[in-house]
Amino acid sequence: MASPAGYDVRRPAAPALEEDIRARAFELGFDVCRFARADVAPEQGDRLREWLRDGAHGDMAWMRETAERRAAPRALWPEAASLVMLGLNYGPDGDPLASLTKPDCATISVYARNRDYHDVLKGRLKQLAGFILSRAGGGDAKVFVDTAPVMEKPLAQTAGVGWQGKHTNLVSRDFGSWLFLGAIFTTLRLEPDPLERDHCGSCSKCLEVCPTAAFPAPYRLDARRCISYLTIEHKGPIPLEFRAKIGNRIYGCDDCLAVCPWNKYASAGREAKLAARPEFGSPPLAELARLDDAAFRALFSGSPIKRVGRDRFLRNVLIAIGNSARPELAAEAERLIEDAAAIVRGAAVWALGRLAPTRAAELRPHRLAAEPDAAVRQEWRQTP
Repeated sequence: MASPAGYDVRRPAAPALEEDIRARAFELGFDVCRFARADVAPEQGDRLREWLRDGAHGDMAWMRETAERRAAPRALWPEAASLVMLGLNYGPDGDPLASLTKPDCATISVYARNRDYHDVLKGRLKQLAGFILSRAGGGDAKVFVDTAPVMEKPLAQTAGVGWQGKHTNLVSRDFGSWLFLGAIFTTLRLEPDPLERDHCGSCSKCLEVCPTAAFPAPYRLDARRCISYLTIEHKGPIPLEFRAKIGNRIYGCDDCLAVCPWNKYASAGREAKLAARPEFGSPPLAELARLDDAAFRALFSGSPIKRVGRDRFLRNVLIAIGNSARPELAAEAERLIEDAAAIVRGAAVWALGRLAPTRAAELRPHRLAAEPDAAVRQEWRQTP
């Protein structure tokens, strides 16, 4: 969206443009629309660099590679003058942790139980950006949804959308933990909204509920211990120390979000495209373990889960099977010790050892001798 020749980015936006933008955002289905200056939150860059120095980003190399552009809006786009921060409510219509009590079924994070939110938000952000420039009679704008090097959560706090809680996620007084965030950077000067202050108080429920103790201190996350990171971003075998603690979570984790007391003000999301598909509520682990690549792609078409690929997905399913305490699922693990992917074979060995140690011991000598992958051989050596 190019600027007209001679457009002065220092010129204020047209009167009442902010309210027109807000009204149009609500028409497009957004639940929150607020504004901030582009030269905000420089301290967030320092916090990001400290987090990276600690190695808390794990193997998310892209976080380090984009750190300087991520540190501040104008580092990414020097011409930006204002930010339009948008929120879309995706609150669940039931208990998001209910499936944790079903050990033979899987738990999928609420945000991944239907369409990929990136696809839903980006089109609407483009529509809103077009409206802004048309209404203002000029200017330029860029839209961002999570995948670009933008620190949406601190910027959303600066704009007053919510605040970053002790679990580092955004919390809203109106929508609790359940907001998808998007941003529009623009050369227009928009009147900023007041920032939102922290309302966590002495509460520490989000820190205490974490199964893997991923919060070394309030407002600090060690991604290397986070179940969302381990089941989505981490590409190798899941470290042994975390496997039992993952339970039946096969994609993401909502524990720290779900226990936040501010969720008492939350409501179910109204966006039909993001409503949970019934088959993703608590799918049987046995059925998921039988997905070949084509079936995996078909089932999760349009879902963010598709991005992890079939092999990492089955790794996660097998960890859940190993945690199920259901001996009848051992057959699924045994079948997958012959899978073509080493990451699947390794997880299958672990699951079989948990559910059927005698059978695992019978198979170990032959499988250990025939296994070409060193990591999988180590899994065999560690079986009971």
